[in-house]
This record gives sequence, structure tokens and C-alpha cells, in this order.
Amino acid sequence: MAAGFEGVQLHAMEYNIHHGPGMAWAIQNLGLTGPVLFMDTDIVVLRAGFIEELLAALRPGDYGAGGVAYVNRDGFDIEYAYGAIAYLHPPCMLCNVEVMREYPMPIKHGAPMVAPMRALHDAGKSDLLRNLPWCANDVLMGTKKVFIDHIGQGTSTRTGGYHLEEWMAEMAEKRKREAAEMAARAGSYNPDLLNLMPAGRKVLEVGCSTGALAQAYQQKNGQADYWGIEFDPKAAEIAKRHCQQVTALDVEGMSDKELAELSTRNCWVFGDVLEHLRDPWRLLARIRKVLPPDGCVVASIPNAQHWSVQAKLAIGDFRYTDGGLMDRTHLRWFTRVTMLEMFQNAGFRIEAGGPRIFNEPARDRALPAIRMMAEALGIDPQQAVNDALPLQYVVRAVPA
Repeated sequence: MAAGFEGVQLHAMEYNIHHGPGMAWAIQNLGLTGPVLFMDTDIVVLRAGFIEELLAALRPGDYGAGGVAYVNRDGFDIEYAYGAIAYLHPPCMLCNVEVMREYPMPIKHGAPMVAPMRALHDAGKSDLLRNLPWCANDVLMGTKKVFIDHIGQGTSTRTGGYHLEEWMAEMAEKRKREAAEMAARAGSYNPDLLNLMPAGRKVLEVGCSTGALAQAYQQKNGQADYWGIEFDPKAAEIAKRHCQQVTALDVEGMSDKELAELSTRNCWVFGDVLEHLRDPWRLLARIRKVLPPDGCVVASIPNAQHWSVQAKLAIGDFRYTDGGLMDRTHLRWFTRVTMLEMFQNAGFRIEAGGPRIFNEPARDRALPAIRMMAEALGIDPQQAVNDALPLQYVVRAVPA
């Protein structure tokens, strides 16, 4: 089959190992280097030039170029919402194979790229994907094609090896629930955080998401000079409906000059953001240098001392999740004491704020053990219990 083509090798398996394992085998065993083109067996090339288009889009250090869509954590296509995962469709993609090896390998047959795409998303590296609209179009069924056609006659259909029907039916309901939850998160805001934000300020919200807090602030205080910074470019576009200005960037990568240009902002807001940063201590200290005397920083921060975290750690069940206290994208962890130290060391004092405590009946089983542990260590047991109650803290810090 391959004998008539120079430089072509056929690596025939004795059985169908399917899409994801096939790509993983090639990446790990063929000694590939540089940009590598991955194509389905059921791709038909309609006209030349598509490889050149992919090469022009792929930059050094990128993961890959091709058609990018949005999926949930199981790999099912969804409409974009904040938190959705950018997914590089594998029927036709050009990838830097050295970068691919830094992330999990493709898996299974359906949605083979879900593992590496989840890892990129969780690391905040989805910007290593280059989307080419024609490629996103051409790999879909029933569209007017530009360069290639994905005819949908893969080996799994012919061999009868694609047994996902039961799983897909089960996951359909899960997708509905996740879509509703994601939509609710995108439109939600922390009311206690909002109440700490002074009226009439020039606000800069870091991690403004799709602008829910900005909308609520302006409904409460009238039209305000509200700016946003948002790492996710899709969310940033949506947030522009509620903010006078939104910039899609990594706030920690700002130069001193860029930060100084924000010295007119006298209310910086971090709604569950500081724990996602690489060095929140340094960023707060840099903000303190450019913050006007009447300025403030308003923040909500998850409590790593929460009774549920302590209980799970005590039984070895320290598992990351898709949200909440154990959100897999959290890089830093804070208790009441270490949170206060962070602001103090950055040149702030806490002017207002407090704990956010919710009705959690299950905690009644864990709090006695927390009290006993504090007593055994010679620590104030009541303070230990009190510090285990808040799910998060909200604070307003001003220059010391």
C-alpha cells in the first residue's frame, strides 16, 4: 500500500486500536519532531494549500493549529460559556509534537483530545491553540468545504468498534445539567463582595468573567467607570456589554509601565481570583505602589481551613474538582491568618469584611475532631472551630 510513495511508512496494527491510542502510539514511538500533521483516514483533500495555512498559523511553542471548538470536561461540544474548554479537533491538525509530549496523551476513540485539552485549560494555556475558521468548518459534516472534506467513514464504523451508545445516552443528561450550571455561574456574582465595593469609584475588576458583577454594581450605583481584565478572550468579549473597557491579558505579566497607567483606578476587585495567580503577594505589592491614597482592594478568597478540606485531608481524600474549594485551577491556598498576612505584607490594612458561612449540617460531625486536634496542639480550640466555618472571606483593604 505504501510502497509506491517515497518516505511513507505504514505501521499496521493487527487490530483497530482506535483514534486516541493510535495518535498516542505514534507520538511516543515514531521519533517525531517539529510540526506534525495529524489527519483522519476519512479526510479527503479538495485543493492544495491547507498545509501551508496550518504552518503559517502555528507558532513556536504552540500546542497545535486547526479547528477549535468548545467542549465540557467529557469532550462533548457545547455552546461557549465561561469555563468551557477549548478543544482542538483532531481530524486535521498540525501540532508541535514536543509540546504535545508535555501534556497528557490523546485517549480513547470518542473525543480523543479531551485529556490534553483539559490539561491545557486547567493550566491556563488554551492560548497555545490556533483556530483556523476554515478548518473548524471543513471537519464538520454537511458544510460547504474550503480545503478538505471529513466524510465520516472512519474505521470504527466499518469494524464495529465504536461502542459508546450507552455511555453517550448517560452523558446526555449530564451535559444538560452542566450547561445549566455553567450558565448560572456565568450570570452569578458574590453579593457580599458587591456590598464591600464603595460607590462612585473607578473600578478595575481582575477576572471580570462575563461581567455579572459589573452589571450588578452599575445597577446598584448607577453608570460607573468600570473596567475589566479577563484572561479568557471569549468571556472578555461578553463582559464588554457591562464594562466601559475590557482587556484580555494576564495581569501578572503586566510591565511596571502598564501597571502605572492604571493608577487612576481607585477600586481593584478580585472575586475569587487571587488563589489562581502564580504570585498574588507580589501583585498586591505592585498594586499598592500605584494605588491612589483613597484607593482600595476588594477581594473574596476561599478558606483553605474550611472543615471539609480538613476532613478530606485527614482521610487522604484530597482530590481536585471542577469548582469550589478544591478547584483544580487553584494555585495558592489561604487561611484567615495567611490571608491577613498577605495584605499586611503588601502594605495594606483590612478596613472591612468578614467570613461567609453557610448552612452545612455535615460539619457537625467534623468540628468536634477539629476542636480535639487544636487542644492536643495547645491551640485555642474555639478559634480553630471558628476558622473552620467560613467557606470564604470577603475583605476591603486600604493603604496602610
